[in-house]
Amino acid sequence: MLQGLLSRFDDSGNLVPRYTPPRCLLERQAVGGCDICATVCPHGAVLTGLVGPAVQIDADACTGCGICVQACPTGALEYGLQGTLESVRDQKGGEEDEATLTCSQSGAGGPQLPCLGRVTPAVVSAAGAWGTPLTLIHGACAECSIGAPDVPERLAAVVAETQQLRAATGRPARVTVRPSAPEDTERAVRVSRRGAFGALFRAGKAQLAHSIPESPLPFVDWSEPEERTPEEWKWRALTLKPTPPADAPVHWPAPLVDDSCIDCPVCHNVCPTDAIDRELTAEGGVRLLLNLGACTGCMACLRSCPPQAIHEQTAWLPAAFDAPILLRESESVM
Repeated sequence: MLQGLLSRFDDSGNLVPRYTPPRCLLERQAVGGCDICATVCPHGAVLTGLVGPAVQIDADACTGCGICVQACPTGALEYGLQGTLESVRDQKGGEEDEATLTCSQSGAGGPQLPCLGRVTPAVVSAAGAWGTPLTLIHGACAECSIGAPDVPERLAAVVAETQQLRAATGRPARVTVRPSAPEDTERAVRVSRRGAFGALFRAGKAQLAHSIPESPLPFVDWSEPEERTPEEWKWRALTLKPTPPADAPVHWPAPLVDDSCIDCPVCHNVCPTDAIDRELTAEGGVRLLLNLGACTGCMACLRSCPPQAIHEQTAWLPAAFDAPILLRESESVM
């Protein structure tokens, strides 16, 4: 029973990712827009247009590979991460115990995802934070009807991005990406004792969830600021463990504003997660504040800024995550 539960942790009943329009750069009318999701989809399931929602997904064509989610720069498209993270954590025992994730077409045993296109930096960083070696086992991607031929290359890019993030912790993720081998067919789901108890505790809820054909993620309550940040970026910040030293720069691309700023609201208007807050002061001035942890690094603000007053900074000290950063304060815009 436990083996079955642990191998079915994925969102297999929820192939179509959740779309959150306020996070979409097309909906935000950012300069240059964005069509990455439609470009990378190997099945033509993602459509962008000017009528109705900016992004629409053809449920009949979508295979749930997750490549669009992996590529989305703002979290406008997403799957729930909880099941994947729980599976990696439940396999952790000793320092050398390996956790695996494998695609559904690889023939390998162990915890499966429809496609490893769903693996994101947050998942790999979590394994690094827990000190768990992670092996990602893929099948014959060139012949796969679910994912795309370049999934291994995309995974390599995810790993590289994760290692940039984790550099400040001094503990890089130990991750291997490889094709399945014949002996992988006998691979069993291995869990620690703690992981087994956790899996059994969740069993009732998991069985109920899998009995429902479609279980989409709930809508984001945009009135709650903390919900505007995608789960992917919340977990990236949470998995910065061990805690980086105070003087260790954390790789987290985000904007800076220079003195050529004309105090217009464009950067705030186009920000897909409201990471940039624009406050009017009693004196008639403007304060621009950045919530670094909510910034996805999409740089829509940079591309949309009329006077080109915004520049990218790729590294920040850990203290920058503790409170809003003052990007600019003007005395008066009247």
